[in-house]
Amino acid sequence: MKERRRHMFTFLHSADVHLDSPLRGLERYPGAPVEDIRSATRRAFDQLITRAEDDRVDLLLLAGDIYDGDWRDFNTGLYFAQGMQRLARAGIRVCLISGNHDADSQISRRLRLPDNVAVFSTRAPETRTFDDLGCAVHGQGFATRAVTDNLALHYPEPVSGLFNIGLLHTALEGRAGHDTYAPCSVADLSGRGYDYWALGHVHQREVVHRDPWIVFSGCLQGRHIREPGAHGCTHVTVDDSGDVSVQALALDVFRWHGVTVDIAALGSVDEVLAAVDVELRACHEQADNRPGAVRVVLQGRSRLHTTLQRELDSLSSECRSLANALHAPAFWLQKVVLQTQPLARMDATLHDAAVTDMRAYIDELLADPERTQALIEAEAGSLLQKLPAEIRRDALADVLEPEGAAELLRDSGDYLLSL
Repeated sequence: MKERRRHMFTFLHSADVHLDSPLRGLERYPGAPVEDIRSATRRAFDQLITRAEDDRVDLLLLAGDIYDGDWRDFNTGLYFAQGMQRLARAGIRVCLISGNHDADSQISRRLRLPDNVAVFSTRAPETRTFDDLGCAVHGQGFATRAVTDNLALHYPEPVSGLFNIGLLHTALEGRAGHDTYAPCSVADLSGRGYDYWALGHVHQREVVHRDPWIVFSGCLQGRHIREPGAHGCTHVTVDDSGDVSVQALALDVFRWHGVTVDIAALGSVDEVLAAVDVELRACHEQADNRPGAVRVVLQGRSRLHTTLQRELDSLSSECRSLANALHAPAFWLQKVVLQTQPLARMDATLHDAAVTDMRAYIDELLADPERTQALIEAEAGSLLQKLPAEIRRDALADVLEPEGAAELLRDSGDYLLSL
């Protein structure tokens, strides 16, 4: 076997930029920093480009879903192209593949990218070699949105003597909240003989395997409350002996947080608010000096259950005021969610057939997400008018988000049962 050429080089592995993701329904949340949130994907992308320049990396790998879907106009493509031109001036090369959101079938507009950018084919896997770095990158993009074939099985053999990188958009054998596109196993990837697999599609960063490295870089910027915590890219250094060091870089500019408060031992609304304040302050201190949004979830079996259900609007306003008191950086309370229960189980006291049927129907819908989504969307107009104000205010924004229909259904059912 040909001896490997030893070169030290560095690269950034990123994915799921979702540039200009629309993030619908934000205006319906009181005090939402709409412009900060909507511009976050661009600003995080700028952070990525700047970090590549500052670190003087040799390569930038983009593992799919650079765009959220077809561009509304050319501005989205122009913004990305400008970033690529900055990298070209810095002598940084780019390898990219398309994912399910920006598959060939999804993007109707095109812009020519500078010569430093290698866009991999969607018809078959291909290889780009960088002899000056002693590295080869193998990859294939998505031709259509729903790729159900195991693309990894057809990736080329590793190039002898080079450091081999696989670039792939996949959910592996499945990850919660992600469609199982381009399914494959860890054994499929490790068996190819590559040194590093740069994966995209899963929005939470994950080191799946070492030796070889199989890494999800996660999304560059969290876009909603179901993408909490730090996000960014992965910095990889390959030394002269071929050893690899991997470091997570937080490049997000707006951060989402989830706070859970158990109220089982609390005896008043004031005590609930005091407990929420403690959690908000702790969350704020861990925000890495970034502005952000927080969702407060109240849990536990409590005699306050009915009171909180009926006073959710005023409770939310009080919690929002607590969040507003945490000054720079800005901290916005997105929503208060009640997952509390009464002290006595309702099952033992609710004998009315209509109520029993309603609970069974809700459970049936929750077990069928597609049916729930279809029902909520079909009935949204009339349903929203019948909901109490504290639920109605957030409802439209929720149903337009993934999994939002089920959440709305649970909120509505809990409210009715609390009465």
